[in-house]
Amino acid sequence: MGKSAMTARLPKSKGTEMATVYEARDCTRKVKHLVLPERNQRIVQEFMQILEMREEFEQHDVPIPNKVVMYGPPGTGKTLTAFHVAASLGLPLILVRLDALIHSHLGETGSNIRKIFDYARAVPCVLFLDEFDAVARTRESGDEVKEMARAVNTLLQCLDEFGDVSIFMAATNLETELDPAIWRRFDTRMTYQLPNEQDRRHYIRLLIGEFGCQNGAEAEACRLLGGCSFADIEQIVLKAKRKAIIDRQPLHAAHVSLSYEEYAPTPTEVRMQSQA
Repeated sequence: MGKSAMTARLPKSKGTEMATVYEARDCTRKVKHLVLPERNQRIVQEFMQILEMREEFEQHDVPIPNKVVMYGPPGTGKTLTAFHVAASLGLPLILVRLDALIHSHLGETGSNIRKIFDYARAVPCVLFLDEFDAVARTRESGDEVKEMARAVNTLLQCLDEFGDVSIFMAATNLETELDPAIWRRFDTRMTYQLPNEQDRRHYIRLLIGEFGCQNGAEAEACRLLGGCSFADIEQIVLKAKRKAIIDRQPLHAAHVSLSYEEYAPTPTEVRMQSQA
């Protein structure tokens, strides 16, 4: 089924599509350069293995996990993990648009939440909510308390009724602001951090690929990009490769250094990501 046909079946909010559909083949292209820490690799591998052994788990009356929450700094691979799971399972990824889901009118947000969950219960997919704290914020936060409390209550009901046809994945940079009752609905939790030296070097090698590279350029990139997220590293390395192409040269350390100066996050931004 084509992407446009699937999108047409999605529920709408005030005439606006509440989600974007990525078919499995689209998801596969998205995760070309995914690097997961060893702990998260184990979690994902076990998650997939359990889904493949569904009948055996059902025989033992052990529930199948299908609700995953991912938390940590921005740009560390949470969204790509959702694409990876969808690609591995051969399922479409439903990326919910929060600007269409959250509504100022009384009760509209809760209604939108139920619509999108009803869709996911009927159509096998990976339902993904990024910036999950926007709809799952603690009911004691004090901001529009009554309306958001109703939305959280609806979300809790939807999670309880979700069934096992689809997978629900959520990502947040502000895990401390999630309502405690929300946490208890997830059977799988994954934490993300800024890449360490080993993961950073691996990711840089993937990004450089077969591109010509001067001796020392990779090591300089790994040293210089310490404290950056995967997302920042990707943009800086791609920027450096563009400079090398313009110069008709292999990738030099100078290309990386100049790209870092033009693009790199300020120290304040890096500290905010580390503490998020």
